[in-house]
Formats: sequence, structure tokens, C-alpha cells
Amino acid sequence: MLEQEIKTFGSFGKPFQEVLAKLILEDSKFATQLGEILDINFFELRYLQDFVNKIYVHKKGYEVHPSKGTFESILKNESKDAISETLRKQVRDYYVKMASGRIDEVDEEYVKSKALDFCKKQKLQEAMLKSVKLMKESSFDEISKIINDALKLGLDTDFGYNFLEDFEKRYELKYRNPISTGWLEIDDILRGGLGNGELGVVIAPTGVGKSMVLAHLGAKAILAGHNVVHYTLELQDITIGNRYDSCLTGIRLNELYSRKDEVYEKIKETPGKLLIKEYPTKSATTNTIRNHLEKLRQRDFKVDTIIVDYGDLLKPILYSKEKRENLETIYKELRGIGQEFECPVWTASQTNRSGINAEVITMEAISEAFSKCFVADFIFSVSRTGTDKVNNTGRIFIAKNRNGIDGIVFPIFMDASNVDIKVLPQSELPKDENGLTKPQQIYKLQREKGK
Repeated sequence: MLEQEIKTFGSFGKPFQEVLAKLILEDSKFATQLGEILDINFFELRYLQDFVNKIYVHKKGYEVHPSKGTFESILKNESKDAISETLRKQVRDYYVKMASGRIDEVDEEYVKSKALDFCKKQKLQEAMLKSVKLMKESSFDEISKIINDALKLGLDTDFGYNFLEDFEKRYELKYRNPISTGWLEIDDILRGGLGNGELGVVIAPTGVGKSMVLAHLGAKAILAGHNVVHYTLELQDITIGNRYDSCLTGIRLNELYSRKDEVYEKIKETPGKLLIKEYPTKSATTNTIRNHLEKLRQRDFKVDTIIVDYGDLLKPILYSKEKRENLETIYKELRGIGQEFECPVWTASQTNRSGINAEVITMEAISEAFSKCFVADFIFSVSRTGTDKVNNTGRIFIAKNRNGIDGIVFPIFMDASNVDIKVLPQSELPKDENGLTKPQQIYKLQREKGK
């Protein structure tokens, strides 16, 4: 005769159980799926039983999965008579440890898979035990129903975003953790800078200074205490390093070697770290970059900003006959890397011929794949005529901005001799009788022609 074997998650260990409890709080869809087959007593540790029980009691009572803020309120306002003071302290200590990321790391997908598999087997075993008793009464239809019902439990319950049950999610703060561009005017319209998982693209013709703009963005991140990984697919790593030297110190590129001791004394004080990784043009794929970043993560190097100089020079993982399809896929994968490693990604793209002498460069001038524009979160172009290069002037046009306004132009000061790039107030651009600057007039005409 079948006897139900009493089991717990104990065989998986304490770290497994602590990560599982964390996932039940943080992943509402997984919590719903597991809740159909979970017995709280599967947790060996009493504080985890109580922690998980609080989640499901709230979920059942309010028909809404608790947010972290709501759960913190539950812990703070819990009646002292509800549980012992010792258990209350253990639950709170676990929550603090969990929220600060101090619980042992166990692969989350592994935990989900094993927990679901374990609980399903327990439910099926329970159904089989009931079936043995019913066989004596020849209740075959009932036996069939019990077994089938058990097999249905714990299936994927993600039918989409539940407007009512997931109400709290719409009002949770989204932490973008933006990293400054070093330009106040640009940060203002970007809500602080480029955020985690976001892709920023610099558009410019050849010879305007895309790589210098990327070096500026990396240098400002380093000065703010962030760690930067800069991938170069065109220039040598030493050349890129020299540009960072000049940008960080203000010393001209042609004076770096004669003043190298001075350069070293200045850069050794920078709060952030910089790694420059060189790959030959069209030799590296996004998987190459992903594998390199994973190795850095395994060595406890926290990556805060990724710069790819530049995305068009990566090799596609899967080739398509259409170049535009290859480029679109590369940009999608770059954005995916930013999401995976929870940091912003900056890259650059070259314009087509129409952008070479343009006073303002719009997205229509982006080379080969206009669809790249749909992938990016923020796009700005840099335009500099021959006169601009002589006068160290130019313009930045905000072509796309998911986090704020776009379609505006800023004048810039750009001295390529020491990678000094400043965004100036819009008031410094001359305007016509309608209050439009010359770049804005050009942009308006282009838009009207396109209608």
C-alpha cells in the first residue's frame, strides 16, 4: 500500500530555501503558480514558513500580490501577539538580509524549476494515495478526476498582465539609476542620465568625433565613481586610453607623452575604474561582449557602464542577406546586454552621405538601418561643418528620448585636441523672427517636406 513520504525542501539546503522565499515575494506570477501546489511546511525553517505565509495571506485577502513597500508595512504593523518576538526578529532579519542582497546566490531559474517539480510530485503523490482508497469503492470517474486535477496544478499561470492583481506594480518606483552624461542640459531632459538597461546612440558623420564623444561619456562616468568597460572595434586600446587621459586631465593629446608623470598623478585619483577591450573590426559579436562581461562579473568587477565603439562594427551572430536586418539585430542584442547586466549601454552609428555637411542631423540620416532608431532609448546627433571644426563649435540634436522631450538643438563647444566637449545653453543659438534657430528651421522644413 502507498504511504505518503513526508518531505521538505531540506535536501536542497538553506540557501535554496531563502532564495525561493525571495522569489515568491518578488515574482508575483511565479508566486501564483507555485501557490497552487505549495505547502508552507515544505520549508524547513520556521522564519521562512512565516515569511511566505504572510505573502499568501495578503495575496488571498486583498487579491493583490504585495509589493515590497506593502510587505514592509505588514512587518512593521504586525501585532506583537501574532508570533513570538524571537520569530518576529528572525523574519525581519531575513527580510533585511534579502533586501540588501546578502543571501547566498543560487541560480533563480534552477530554484524555480526544482521547487515546482518538487511540489508537483508531492501533489501527485497525495492524489495517488486518495485514489488507492477510492479503488475499493470502484469510483473510477472520481479517481480520474483527482489524478487529472493534480496534473493541472502548478502549470504556468502567466496569461498576461493582470490589471487588478498587478495593481501595485504600476505604482512601484522604477529605479533607473541614471548615470550622468556630464552635460547638465542633456541630463535635465534625460531625467538624470542614461539608466539601467537603456541604450544610447550617438549619430555623426565620419571625422566628426563619435569616438571622442563616447570617451567623454565614459570619462564623466568614471569621475562620478562608476566602473566603465569600453569596447573598441576600430581604434587601438592605447589610442582610446590616451583620449581618456586627455579628457580626465585636460592635457592636450599632443602633450601627453611629455607630461606623462603629471597625467598619472591626476588619473590615479579617479574614483571609478576603466577597462578598455580591443577587438579587430567585425571579429567580435554581442556574444563575445556578453562572455567577457560575464567573466568580469565572476571576478567581482561590477560593470556600471558599457561603451561599444561602435555597434555597426560588430559581427552579427546570425547573418542575413539584408545588412539592415543584421544591424537591427545587433542593436537589439546590445540593449539586451544592458538589461541583463543592469547598466546603460552607449554606442555610435555613422550617418549616410546626407549628414556630412548638414547643420542638423536627424534620424533620416542614420546609415543603413533606420530600424536601429526604434531599438534605442536615447539618440542624439553631432553635426560640425568645416567652419565649426575651425571654431571648435557644433550642434547636438536630440533625435529621440523615451524619458523626455526631443526634437531640440543645443550648441556645443568641442575641442578635439583635449577631448573637451561642452553643451551650451540654447540661448546661444541665433533665432529668426519666429523664435527658431537655424537648425530648427532646417528641421522644420525637412518635416514639412516629409508630409
